[in-house]
Amino acid sequence: MNTSGAQSATFSSANPHALATILEASETRSIIASRDIFDVSGTKLWARDQPVSQALQRKLLDRQLRHPLESCLYAEDGVTSRSLVQSVEALLERDSPLAVLLRPCADRLVHAATHLPLHSVAQLLLTAGQAARAESFDHAVQAMALNGALALVHGADTRHLRLAMLAGLLHDLGEMYIAPQYGEADADRTLDAQSYQHLVVHPHVGRLLIEQLTNYPPEVARAVAEHHERLDGSGYPHCLQRDQVSPLGRLLAVSEAALGVLRGERPHLARASMALRVVPGEFDLGWTGLLSRAARTQPALQATLSADEIKERLGRLDAALQAAQFRTSTLMLQAQTPALKEALGLAQHLLNRLRTGWNASGLWSSQALAEHDCAEVEAVEDELLFRLRGIERATRLRAGELPAADGERLDSFCECLSA
Repeated sequence: MNTSGAQSATFSSANPHALATILEASETRSIIASRDIFDVSGTKLWARDQPVSQALQRKLLDRQLRHPLESCLYAEDGVTSRSLVQSVEALLERDSPLAVLLRPCADRLVHAATHLPLHSVAQLLLTAGQAARAESFDHAVQAMALNGALALVHGADTRHLRLAMLAGLLHDLGEMYIAPQYGEADADRTLDAQSYQHLVVHPHVGRLLIEQLTNYPPEVARAVAEHHERLDGSGYPHCLQRDQVSPLGRLLAVSEAALGVLRGERPHLARASMALRVVPGEFDLGWTGLLSRAARTQPALQATLSADEIKERLGRLDAALQAAQFRTSTLMLQAQTPALKEALGLAQHLLNRLRTGWNASGLWSSQALAEHDCAEVEAVEDELLFRLRGIERATRLRAGELPAADGERLDSFCECLSA
């Protein structure tokens, strides 16, 4: 994807989506200018200590600013170290699938949260998110706590624990810079291919925010950029592979993927563990192993379908995989543009990874499916089906705009996936 223009488009002028969220938050929080706000020509737009209002939005319209807006505002009654600790304590008291991981580390997580540095820009955006997008703020707190718990179980020292928790807390700040309908907590599993193009930029924007507007360590910014990457190159926004993903980025990717599953209709730690292991090579085994170990201490999964229904769905999934793999090979020979060939090459790679997961799971022997295996097989199949749908989005994203003939070829491939 092209992120080359994200820097200037994000901070040299007020981002309309971030500004709208800040203004919405200002209806219930005291957000003021921490300095005079000027445009690049020196015209004063807003006075220091003046509360933000809708009038600020009108004055900032299409203006290039001398300083990024985010560095000119402050939330007087916003998120603090104390309120952050209270959010962690509330999470620890909650009866959730994460409890088995978080509660043994409760004291150390609370102590670490007390000492997390809150840069004014991060504090502003976290406050705006808490006031206007409560679910997203809760997700940030969960990611902070889960990252911290996994790091502690792994033996992290104080510095690495705080880096892990900071990365979790800040990882989705970039979502504030895209339209809200593309940044919902479960959007990664529900958006269509066209809308998906808006979502995939948020890790890059988050990195720019942290690098340019805060003084947080570089490891945190890098991990935020990598939290949707996968070690086999199937992630976004840059399709990084293996050692290209930092240790902290690997941890954050595991936490983010697990929380994505736990936001679903049937939250269960075993389902999250299954999602992390269903396609070998996607995630760091050191981190997935810790989560899988915790999942084994929980009550067993319960199937929602009968063995016959699961077998029928597996048959359809197997047929869809075969049809898509065959169609990809055929279209590679017909493609006229390098863009389509590259996109189909990515699709071929992702389909092969799914087939690897299919073979590793033993689903090819589903005729012998026993009742006591139904819940696990259903969870694996759900995850593979989600990945199959995701291949259309990834392929369209990689292809970009195509000539009419290649566009029709890509459509025919995507129809295979939909079927």
